[in-house]
Amino acid sequence: MTKKLNISIFILFFFFGSVNAQIDKNSPLFLELKKQDSLFFERGFNNCDIAYLEKTVDENLKFYHDKGGFQDKKLFLERTKQNICSNPAQKPIRKVIENSLEVFPLYNNGELYGAIQNGEHQFYIREKNKQDVLGGKAKFTSVWIKKNGNWILSDVLSYDHQ
Repeated sequence: MTKKLNISIFILFFFFGSVNAQIDKNSPLFLELKKQDSLFFERGFNNCDIAYLEKTVDENLKFYHDKGGFQDKKLFLERTKQNICSNPAQKPIRKVIENSLEVFPLYNNGELYGAIQNGEHQFYIREKNKQDVLGGKAKFTSVWIKKNGNWILSDVLSYDHQ
């Protein structure tokens, strides 16, 4: 029994010993993904550039939301139009909590093919000639895949909405 336990521990260390930790917040990959997150939400969510969202979201998007359920790409775009972009008089705005961002690279045979990004963000309601009002916050985990030199959002967990 002890021998099997030792072998199991060895296997765990072998497979998980080389797992990458979160990369440095000044690294080129971290800064690139921070910029990608910022662009995605500023253009797609805050400014309702649906054409930008369509080209930045994978055809097989899997979006898991703890309040709104599962969404594929079609439903994600529909709900963004309906819930985020339909009322400019009371526009939801997303702002990331800067120090919460983390990035974990994904490699295949030593080649970077994607990254996991997680953090927390806050949501505000913006009305003309008024200060933004905090409406809530949540955590997110996003999987970004590099396709033809572009970062594409493939999977999202949006959870712990408060």
